[in-house]
Amino acid sequence: MTLLDFRRSVPARQLGEPGPDEATLLRLLASAVRVPDHGKRVPFRFLRIAGPARAALGEALATITRRRDPGAGGAALDKDRQRFGHAPLVVAVIAVLDPDDTQIPGQERLLTAGCVCFALLQAAQSFGFGACWLTGWPAYDDEVRGLLGLAAHECVAGFIHIGTPTLEAPERERPDPRALLSDLVL
Repeated sequence: MTLLDFRRSVPARQLGEPGPDEATLLRLLASAVRVPDHGKRVPFRFLRIAGPARAALGEALATITRRRDPGAGGAALDKDRQRFGHAPLVVAVIAVLDPDDTQIPGQERLLTAGCVCFALLQAAQSFGFGACWLTGWPAYDDEVRGLLGLAAHECVAGFIHIGTPTLEAPERERPDPRALLSDLVL
């Protein structure tokens, strides 16, 4: 319960080296795949964004932004360049939403991929790493989807940034579950 109760996102800008090594990453992913999966469809996959690929993807994002908005300022372009440059590892969790699968609703498969994102955050924190689940415009952009090699029936469920926290993540106010709970009365 302690890990659940003290889970918090560490902003990507506050994630540095070291990130998980190969064996640790595989261990994190082994925990992340233990999610509810109606029909055992495994409606997700992982894409590692690490090393020079982070900067290359950032440059591609800045190029897309510049082409779409010739008036984009330097700050916007720099934000896109650095979007994947802070944490040493970003794992894109890709939702696989095969349209031929008519037995399991697409929403259930997407929720499974979302559970993978959260489980990966928890696993990273359990190993002492900081992590952050982000999307932003690149998660929904068709050109970026192409750069990432996504098929027509795939989408980004989340970019999970993982690294060593450079600062302690601040706690934020959480909702009171009593205020969110109601009872069904028929």
